[in-house]
Amino acid sequence: MADLFVKICGLRTAPDVDAAVAAGADAVGFVFAPGSPRTVDAATARELAARVQDTVLTVGVFRGQSVEEVRRFAEESGVRGVQLHGEEGPEDFAALRAEGRTLLRATAGRVRRCGEYGEDLLLLDAPDPGSGKPWNWGAADFTAPEGRWLLAGGLNPGNVREALAATAAWGVDVSSGVERERGVKSPELIRAFVEAARGQGVSSW
Repeated sequence: MADLFVKICGLRTAPDVDAAVAAGADAVGFVFAPGSPRTVDAATARELAARVQDTVLTVGVFRGQSVEEVRRFAEESGVRGVQLHGEEGPEDFAALRAEGRTLLRATAGRVRRCGEYGEDLLLLDAPDPGSGKPWNWGAADFTAPEGRWLLAGGLNPGNVREALAATAAWGVDVSSGVERERGVKSPELIRAFVEAARGQGVSSW
């Protein structure tokens, strides 16, 4: 699964970003939503995003914030993608479309296909995002959406292969599953996750 899309989210330091890029991540995420141990400000995100080559998508993660606030943070940080994780509707995605950024929609609900709200990428997450608690993606009645969608929620180097086998997801997103403690990433776990997701080597988890 060398062509699997991998996003490492909740990055806060230069070593985090460097580790994700070196491991082969396709996207790195910076959390702007308030109240998370992974939240960074726009100035920090700009410095971190500047370390990333154009082939890696930089994503600002928002939850329940206004379109105006999303625009401001995205512009100040220079991220090339915006992920909305809340009650945003199609009108919010339409309002952000003109900005020219890649749009990601994160949801814990059942979705038929990517693009229903005008998003470029769809992310299926656990009901409690960022908690590290998996949801029942292996349920018999689970139906994968059509198009480009990422599986998230409770993934780690030890279960990502099983999750991909069960869902045939186009990509994966991880945050807490590559942390040595809440909000603090582990370069070793980042590398192990990407290798496991792409079927390289043997996970020691």
